[in-house]
Amino acid sequence: MIRYFACLTVLAVPGIWAQGVFAQTVEDLAGRVVGSTTAGPVDMPLLKSDLKVDIQGDMATVQVRQVFANPSDLPMSAEYLFPLNQNAAVYAMEMQVGEEVVAAQIQRKAEAEQTFKYAEQEGKAAALLTQHRPNMFTQNIANLMPGRPISVTLNYVQPVPKIDGAYELVLPLVVGPRYQGTAEQSDPGDPVLAEFAADDAQHETTQAGSWLVSGLPEYPPVSGLTIPDMIDPERVSLDLSLEAAVPISSLTSATHKLNVTENDGSIEAGLAAGRVIDNRDIILRYELGAEDTTAGILSHYDDRGGFVSLMIEPPELPEADQIAARELVFVLDTSGSMGGAPLDASKQFMKAALQGLRPEDYFRVIRFSSEASEFATEAVPATRRNIAAGQRFVRNLSARGGTEVDKAMRHAFATRQPAETLRIVVFLSDGYIGNEADVLHRIRRQIGDARIYAFGVGTSVNRYLLDAMADEGRGFARYVDPTEDASDVAETLARDLKSPVLTDISVDWGDLNVTDVVPERIPDLFEGGSVRVLARYEGGGSADVQINGQVQGRKANLPLKLDLPTGPTDESTALRSGAIPLTWARKKIADLDRAIAIQDGDERQLEDRIVDLGLRFNLQTRYTSFVAVSKAVVNDSGMLAAKTAVPLPQVAGVSAHAYPNTGFSGSSTPEPQTLFGIITLMALGALRLSRIRRKAA
Repeated sequence: MIRYFACLTVLAVPGIWAQGVFAQTVEDLAGRVVGSTTAGPVDMPLLKSDLKVDIQGDMATVQVRQVFANPSDLPMSAEYLFPLNQNAAVYAMEMQVGEEVVAAQIQRKAEAEQTFKYAEQEGKAAALLTQHRPNMFTQNIANLMPGRPISVTLNYVQPVPKIDGAYELVLPLVVGPRYQGTAEQSDPGDPVLAEFAADDAQHETTQAGSWLVSGLPEYPPVSGLTIPDMIDPERVSLDLSLEAAVPISSLTSATHKLNVTENDGSIEAGLAAGRVIDNRDIILRYELGAEDTTAGILSHYDDRGGFVSLMIEPPELPEADQIAARELVFVLDTSGSMGGAPLDASKQFMKAALQGLRPEDYFRVIRFSSEASEFATEAVPATRRNIAAGQRFVRNLSARGGTEVDKAMRHAFATRQPAETLRIVVFLSDGYIGNEADVLHRIRRQIGDARIYAFGVGTSVNRYLLDAMADEGRGFARYVDPTEDASDVAETLARDLKSPVLTDISVDWGDLNVTDVVPERIPDLFEGGSVRVLARYEGGGSADVQINGQVQGRKANLPLKLDLPTGPTDESTALRSGAIPLTWARKKIADLDRAIAIQDGDERQLEDRIVDLGLRFNLQTRYTSFVAVSKAVVNDSGMLAAKTAVPLPQVAGVSAHAYPNTGFSGSSTPEPQTLFGIITLMALGALRLSRIRRKAA
């Protein structure tokens, strides 16, 4: 019997090259791993993504069109790992193969996976969307045939939050690497799964003590590290329109250059470069003038009942002498993925933050990677001498090792808090971990009256984790792009380390019959920010509602007059308000997901409620999936399609040390461990060789 072997050739290619179908001109791509067999180079699926964004005031509707192409002469089944905004409510999916257009159906996850499997075996084109985190998805494509692209279109809605005085919309483009951690490093006293998606049965599980820990989806080959010729440097386009009932004063992006056209009452924008590589998130900010700065009210009524949205903004900032003393606990990520620009940006932030401390403040500095250590054994007063010593400690930090966030959070809450202070935990990280549940569980258990301010450092940060940490800590999350001039941004963010303006917020709904209020825990309000509270209601009509809170220990209230519809919303207002039920359902699902993660309730009942919401509101969740199957058989070759990952670009500003160890990084302590790229290449090589053998016979 003749045996064939695929080999992996590792090439270090410094700088920029221009060969193959896509001439590479992106400076971030610095080396590659190329699959080589006796049958020639191995092809990977190609991808184009088009984003169409329609913003109405503070609500965005986004359409993501993904076009997959097979550059080989063999059938493929593609798998694409990609992000969406963690607040996205994905309510529709459509697949097109040639002239056939198929509307995807929402099904229970296991049922959708079976539907996809049968279609794959029958030679039909199919698309399956799977959620692994609220911001991490895979799109699986069955029977992607040569010369026959498959396009998949996703539709989602999301509210646009107001942050530091402007509305900010984040369009994530690439999933960064995730450090999974080790089971023995988890707290044995915590009866919690170290993996948020512990029921994700499609991935292999490993034993960790008495718990089964499910892995994240395998990380695809990475351009800059692997298969660069398969990355189109012009992979993503943007078509944006922005309208509002009040004047729009600006639309800017610090991450991408835009072409902006202003019309009467609206703005249109696209990428100045036309198309770009997907190695960093797109972040857009805009301002709306002549707004009511107390509370905005929207409502919607349809056959599912009534829904109401309150957008609350804080009162005026209290005088400085009324603000309490603080204990600032700075927690700095110094793991391998923070090497270079991210850690430099963190040091800039710390320099400004420590200089901005008030004489009555106390502070601590904790650094963590695989282990955690501290500047001092307890909080020290913010004297000039202590601040100088803290700055020396920060300047000497270097990046290496894993990302054991749980250990860092244990350190943060381990010491006694100085009397009559507000504890604020300031967390700086890219969030590249897989065990979000452990971290959130610990915070919920130990947070007490402390606050958490989460600062994401990077171009494709794990916003789900950092936003969730801030929610649990009734604080806020902000983000720094380390590839830009981070000095000014870091200093601006450091100045934001202020106390909340309005705390302990609650809503008195009066005589209204209101249920299922989300979020369950209303966060604090900071200057220049806002918070959205959504709920279901029955009956409707006029009602007096009051928002209550505390301003530096003094009671504060905001009376509101609501007039909610008692029947279906008329068409003239339904265009804007129609997103409210989807937004409410998505937020309710997020609260239930969080409850599962921290084991706050019966897991089976919580899962059933998520499934019910997903099916009734036609939403993608952890337990429901969109699946589309063509009527036509597209693969009649008699050959099974080889499962192949769509390669991803290396995240801008992220070191190769953060990626799997396949011989290119020189790191002895890489974060995620996987051989997926090698296995994929060998499998495809074996298929090609098998075909050559059949032809020769």
